[in-house]
Amino acid sequence: MAAGKGQGQWKLGYREPLNPNERSKRDNDGLLVRQRIIDIYQHTGFDGIDPSDLRGRFRWYGLYTQRAQGIPGRRTGMLEPEELEDKFFMLRIRIDGGQLSSDQLRVIGEISTRYGRDVADVTDRQNVQLHWIRVEDVPAIWEQLEAVGLNTTEACGDTPRVMLGCPLEGVSADNILDAGPALRETVEKYLGDPAFSNLPRKFKTSISGCTQHCTNHEINDVSFVGVVGPAGEPGFDLWVGGGLSTNPMFAKRIGVFVRPDEVSDVWAAVCSVFRDYGYRRSRNHARIKFLIADWGPEKFREVLETEYLGHSLPDGVEPPASPAHRDHIGVIEQLDGTVAVGTTTKSGRTSGTALSRLAELAAEYGQAGGRIRTTAQQGLVVLDVAPQRADQLIDELETLGLSARPSAFHRGTIACTGIEFCKLAIVETKARAETIRAELEKRLPEFDTPITINVNGCPNSCARFQVADIGFKGVVQKAEQEDGTFADVEAFQIHLGGQMGAEAAFGRKFRGLKVTAEEAPDYAERILRGYLDRRADAESFASYVSRAEEEWLL
Repeated sequence: MAAGKGQGQWKLGYREPLNPNERSKRDNDGLLVRQRIIDIYQHTGFDGIDPSDLRGRFRWYGLYTQRAQGIPGRRTGMLEPEELEDKFFMLRIRIDGGQLSSDQLRVIGEISTRYGRDVADVTDRQNVQLHWIRVEDVPAIWEQLEAVGLNTTEACGDTPRVMLGCPLEGVSADNILDAGPALRETVEKYLGDPAFSNLPRKFKTSISGCTQHCTNHEINDVSFVGVVGPAGEPGFDLWVGGGLSTNPMFAKRIGVFVRPDEVSDVWAAVCSVFRDYGYRRSRNHARIKFLIADWGPEKFREVLETEYLGHSLPDGVEPPASPAHRDHIGVIEQLDGTVAVGTTTKSGRTSGTALSRLAELAAEYGQAGGRIRTTAQQGLVVLDVAPQRADQLIDELETLGLSARPSAFHRGTIACTGIEFCKLAIVETKARAETIRAELEKRLPEFDTPITINVNGCPNSCARFQVADIGFKGVVQKAEQEDGTFADVEAFQIHLGGQMGAEAAFGRKFRGLKVTAEEAPDYAERILRGYLDRRADAESFASYVSRAEEEWLL
């Protein structure tokens, strides 16, 4: 796509809004909606909310209207927003770096139980999402969150979203450096800053020193990846332009070394390039990945240094090879002699009751007063546990649906929100993912290799189906019924062999390869049995798929 005229780039003089979203942002900054929620909408209720706030600016504070119950997936693209939405909200709590205290997690649990029908989801962006929230209750929820240092500011919208960090930042000997201070400084300086509250689209950040690269730098808009620099000092390699959705692209190395004390300034400069040069005409091309694809990393570096930083950055070094499978599950040694206990959820779904109990356990077992971390694999980690108490804690966590000793399938399965609450979804995901996982555990109990199974309700890839070993993308298809008639049923298009890391690739897909949701466990079993029968020694599933004959995978 050609840059320049007609793409709505501010820096080139095209300030006139080119679509309704841009006009709405010009007319009223999304950050200003907070006061209207407090002063007006909590009193008028749902029916008194201005539509441009309801379906636009509310997102600047983590609020999306919830899908009305009972609307089938085939209707998703056919109905107007007001026909799809319920009078309840999803509320996204921003958790930068995944860092929580036991007091903070306890408050989240209490809010879920009191206001959200005891439903809570841990996302693959380290947030916690609540459902069934009424606008009348939002100011009271904000007061409770802010009393313990949490907020929902810019959790959604055309803003800098939550900044990802390794859950073991600062406590693990495996990290190249502790990126926590740089991440916190960036959040403190720029969260809620009007200079960055009107970006062309969402802007996703990762700042991490993790050697496992658990924050998935390849698919973030901007990532600072821990490296040992040219002079032997630890710092960051800068990556820009990753993202999935309907046009997946891996981020590009910009080729510069960033010292820890420079991170916040470089982040602001990258974000400014996106704000000023990003494509605003079409929402489908408004992510920074399209700018990087057109410019290339060399031009991006030149503009970054000359127009925004005002000085050159030293040439960078590539990070060490990235593993394809990344999480922090099990008992992990910390620098101070204690251990972290990493767990997986059930495809991200948990409850306020479980989170409240987890907060109690973290305070009881954690020697630093209770520290919990969320992960980019929809998991939860308890820090600072005495080694001799780890097994007892693990048993306690198991009663909450949190496993530190999961099967390969439990460890590797994630799912997006799905049709249960999401207005974009076509199929149900959380329960489907759990069915697939449970069936595979029963049918292949000795499966012995890491595997990722990502279940997504639509093409937007909130659950990263393109980079999963087995990616299920929700669709609707006609299927024959017992009486010989055909009806729409929930189904999945299959993507196989996707991965991040040293051999990063998007999954293979095959024309016409779809399975109904009911057939998904059978299909996954068949494909995995073929892998077990044909794999070479220690060959990963993704490597197997890359060389597999097509008929092996159908």
